Amino acid sequence: MKLYYILIAFFTITITNAQDKQPYQLYTQKGKKTTYKELLKTAAKADVVFFGEHHDNSINHWLELELTKDLSAQKGLVMGAEMIEADNQDELNQYLKGEIDQKAFDTVARLWNNYKTDYKPLVDFAKENNIPFIATNVPRRYASMVYKKGFGELDALTDEEKSWIAPLPIAYDATLPGYVKMLEMMGGHGGDNLPKAQAVKDATMGYFIAKNLQPGKVFIHYNGTYHSDNFEGINWYLKREKPEVKIITIAAVSQKDVDKLEKEHLQKADFILVIDEDMTKTY
Repeated sequence: MKLYYILIAFFTITITNAQDKQPYQLYTQKGKKTTYKELLKTAAKADVVFFGEHHDNSINHWLELELTKDLSAQKGLVMGAEMIEADNQDELNQYLKGEIDQKAFDTVARLWNNYKTDYKPLVDFAKENNIPFIATNVPRRYASMVYKKGFGELDALTDEEKSWIAPLPIAYDATLPGYVKMLEMMGGHGGDNLPKAQAVKDATMGYFIAKNLQPGKVFIHYNGTYHSDNFEGINWYLKREKPEVKIITIAAVSQKDVDKLEKEHLQKADFILVIDEDMTKTY
């Protein structure tokens, strides 16, 4: 009879586990499962949190908003994002202050196609709670200039235009693994200027984050995961500006099985957000 109950318990657990679907799992950089509670606790102790995302992933956007809300309940925040460019800061401020409505903001700012579904909730949270929101990214036309002709093209910009970019000359290390991998992934297409165009984005985001840090507040920044993976990209530039800054990074990856972190993703960030590869895409 005892064996009977043991078998019943075993099969009940097996069936329950088979039915226990979950869309994501958090891991430490060493591949140990961790919890949202631990992520929140750690983020609240940071100066800067990089939330690396896949731009089209609904779980990313949901968790960004939830973490922002919960962090805000514990600490003062500054928010910032790759998705809004530095030369649109004035228009963003007007929207945050209620001086223009969403329709006007759509007209005067260069917003991403998925802004309304994926980033507007974050901006509106900042607006409702009087939280500064920083447009950190370089204007895309300048990144395009670098891609076509290199960093030297930026020297001809006006003083106003240069105010929307990290100070020149842009520091650059072509041997950083992320930039090397970018060239490898593209098979040489784009040449040496391809990672330089990425670098001017990373440098500019790092510069505006450093410029807008506030004592006792957490700066939470939303960016494509590639910009902060492996503690490179924006991290490298921010550390040059502020060596003492405490940074926590979150990397996003997709896997068929979220129950174990694949080896290629180890050490990618302080927290690694593994999302089921079948998760709904927003575009």
